[in-house]
Amino acid sequence: YLKNLPLGYIISMMGTVGKIHSIESFGTVDGPGVRYVVFLQGCPLRCLYCHNPDTWSGQAPIERSAEEVISAMKRNLPFYKNGGITVTGGEPLLQIGFVTELFTLAHNEGIHTCIDTSGITFSEDADNQKLFASLLAVTDLVMLDIKHAYEDAHLALTEKSMAPVLNFASYLNECGKSMRIRHVLVPGYTDSEDQLNALADILSRFDNIESIEILPYHTMGEVKYENLGIAYPLKGVNALTESDAERAYKIITDRINNLKTSNL
Repeated sequence: YLKNLPLGYIISMMGTVGKIHSIESFGTVDGPGVRYVVFLQGCPLRCLYCHNPDTWSGQAPIERSAEEVISAMKRNLPFYKNGGITVTGGEPLLQIGFVTELFTLAHNEGIHTCIDTSGITFSEDADNQKLFASLLAVTDLVMLDIKHAYEDAHLALTEKSMAPVLNFASYLNECGKSMRIRHVLVPGYTDSEDQLNALADILSRFDNIESIEILPYHTMGEVKYENLGIAYPLKGVNALTESDAERAYKIITDRINNLKTSNL
């Protein structure tokens, strides 16, 4: 039901007790080093390729305070000395108050903090920006998922406008906060050269991009839809490979380099 509620309302109704889907104690793809990865419950997007539909609802199998999460992580803290904590989802910034509290405690312990977000909850409302400013003060890295380069296709792919995402990216750039861009390569949706060049045009505006990750579409989430009794939207769409991702990465980075060189 969350996708039908105003984002501001959703954010305000989430308390500082985290609604958690699951926790991974050995994450290696969600930020630098070995990560303690907290998957939060709830998401307003309905991405056609989503592989975690079980995170959509606001009903969580686990509820923990920020103190409880950090205490559990600290039991093996030396293990994360070159890594840190990452919060993802679902859409973790539906619970921005909890994430801010969690990251504040992490920073007090010298733990690197990373958020993996779609940026969809960002707005230019003054109260919203105060929440984001407080969060970014204790966030070391943002991994921003950009779903598509065109508004109409973004709506079709996620059921939401891309405007908040781009506004959030601009906000991060203005703040000088490092971000890693993530983009899922889906056959027939995001893998055309036209779309990839358009994405490059968007990314070329920003000076704070640490890296760009192209993630090839896979079908591993299909069984979750079956278990939930939900029709899988991309039934019959074949998974892509790392070589497909490498091709897309080259198109994007070549375009960005050419644009930046021509503007010198």
